[in-house]
Amino acid sequence: MRIDFHPSRRSTIGAEWEVALVDRRSGELTSVAERVLAEVRPPGADEHPKIKQELLLNTVEIITDVCTTVAEVAADLAGSLDEVRAVTDPLGVELFSAGTHPFSTWYQQKVTNKDRYAKLIDRTQWWGRQMLIYGVHVHVGVDHRDKVLPILDALLNYAPHLQALSASSPYWGGEDTGYASNRALMFQQLPTAGLPFQFRRWAELERYVEDMFVTGVIDHFSEIRWDIRPAPHFGTVEMRVCDGLPTLEEVAAIAALTQCLVDDFSARLDAGETLPSLPPWHVQENKWRAARYGMEAIVILDAAGTERLVTEDIVDVLERLEPVAKHLDCAAELRGVETILRHGASYQRQRAVAREHNGSLKAVVASLIAEMRDGIPTDGCVRGP
Repeated sequence: MRIDFHPSRRSTIGAEWEVALVDRRSGELTSVAERVLAEVRPPGADEHPKIKQELLLNTVEIITDVCTTVAEVAADLAGSLDEVRAVTDPLGVELFSAGTHPFSTWYQQKVTNKDRYAKLIDRTQWWGRQMLIYGVHVHVGVDHRDKVLPILDALLNYAPHLQALSASSPYWGGEDTGYASNRALMFQQLPTAGLPFQFRRWAELERYVEDMFVTGVIDHFSEIRWDIRPAPHFGTVEMRVCDGLPTLEEVAAIAALTQCLVDDFSARLDAGETLPSLPPWHVQENKWRAARYGMEAIVILDAAGTERLVTEDIVDVLERLEPVAKHLDCAAELRGVETILRHGASYQRQRAVAREHNGSLKAVVASLIAEMRDGIPTDGCVRGP
């Protein structure tokens, strides 16, 4: 099976942000996406170009145009978020984004009435119905097909860094799971989800996809839901590792880190360098460690088994990427990663709110809602109701 990759201008960027709809009084998820989407839809259009439906009716997805800078991505997302709020505020509906909702239960949620979602649920059954999860995806343009798989492999070295920084799903069904990112391990239960295969040649990817079609595993390339995957029709590598991020600042920071990594890899390939990669067993272990321990994860850095605290390695990565960020005009957004290091990832902030409010997960939801409106609290105060 031939898979045509349509090259993009190098390091162009776009993002997808899954946003939950929450009842203002109870803090529970509310299934009003159809009404929201109907009201934001431009006259005469079938749908809004940037505000989309998702699997569950408690969710809308905000996507951007193809952008050159992370600042453009952030402005694009902010504009769409304002459009959504113009509808949701009068309805008594609030917005938040995190890997999971702290206490709403999966069996109370309504699935969007579309054939592709019905097919997914029919095939995956209990695990499919459990997918009460939210994420952020970042696309970065790649200018030649032969770069895609080496860049994907190299990005896997930094998947635990991205997962730790974005981890925001410590709670599930009202309980603390003990994980920083419960979403990461939930999502990989779906067929074709989880870590990608580390193919060395494009023809190997084509054979894999053909096998998936022949055996009825997928009907479309987009049903390959890897944590990092090629997006041939967009001409991008798509980073899907991250939990839902509560603030626009965090989305911008993660987008900047991803864009800088991909651009750096692309330049190194142009210079004739072979990009570093990890054995699959180290990649798998790193994913579990980042999901379990988040910012306290000790990650494996190379095939020799060198280990290091993920936050210490992030500091060095940021320093190494500083010239790349200046070239891409995203130095300010990349410094947002330092804000996360300084004030904690979302899972840490959520647990701090719960401790401050005697274990109240309703207070945690209120803090997530406040963060989406106002940003990460940098004044040392724990935000609650």
